[in-house]
Amino acid sequence: MGSLHGRLRGAGRQGGRGQAARAVPSRPGAQRRRARRVARRRTLHGHLLRRARGAGCVRGPDPRYPPASVSQSPDDLSRNAAPSIDSAHYRQVLGHFASGITIITAMDDGAPVGLTAQSFTSVSLDPPLVAFFPGKTSTSYPGIKRAGVFCVNVLADDQEALCRAFAVSGGDKFAGVGYKHSAGTGSPVLQDALAWIDCRIETEHDAGDHVITVGRVLDLEVTREAKPLLFYRGGFGRFEA
Repeated sequence: MGSLHGRLRGAGRQGGRGQAARAVPSRPGAQRRRARRVARRRTLHGHLLRRARGAGCVRGPDPRYPPASVSQSPDDLSRNAAPSIDSAHYRQVLGHFASGITIITAMDDGAPVGLTAQSFTSVSLDPPLVAFFPGKTSTSYPGIKRAGVFCVNVLADDQEALCRAFAVSGGDKFAGVGYKHSAGTGSPVLQDALAWIDCRIETEHDAGDHVITVGRVLDLEVTREAKPLLFYRGGFGRFEA
């Protein structure tokens, strides 16, 4: 006796050309073979996908997970989002931060140069670093930069006149001013300064309309016991106690 599959095929042929052939049920063995082929295709697809990822291929975006927005740089944020600040109001508010006053000095091709700097700060203890922030329009700072070294002179409260003399542009700021040269850099150490800090220029950084000048401390000393000269709200001040 022929198989069931053979009998069904024969019956289909006997039905004539006008009759549609009946569906032939698959045998269990054929189903297993198809399942194995599908599994092999899936395995191959997964293997190729893993190789593509390992080679650095980029997958397309998944609509379920939209890409995150690109972060903006601080400069972009300042240009696009930061409100404009009135310069007069800026000065008025920042003037409420009291500070000491220094005179930065150096020797430029044998001639002394100097400028008044309220914006002076310590930066690091190890290594010992300090910084001051000259304006880009300063006529004295180029000489200090060429020297590559400088001395920070911390002013005492009885040196307001000296502070004013070095705060102006042009002229001979050292006329009638006593000073000696530091042993390390040869920069002027002003007479009667409260303290001095001898430095070598370490780095410079652009900062808007100013320059951040970082100096490595080579030597420093307190020269006398006195109260410091202060700057507060656009004027000079002193400690009462």
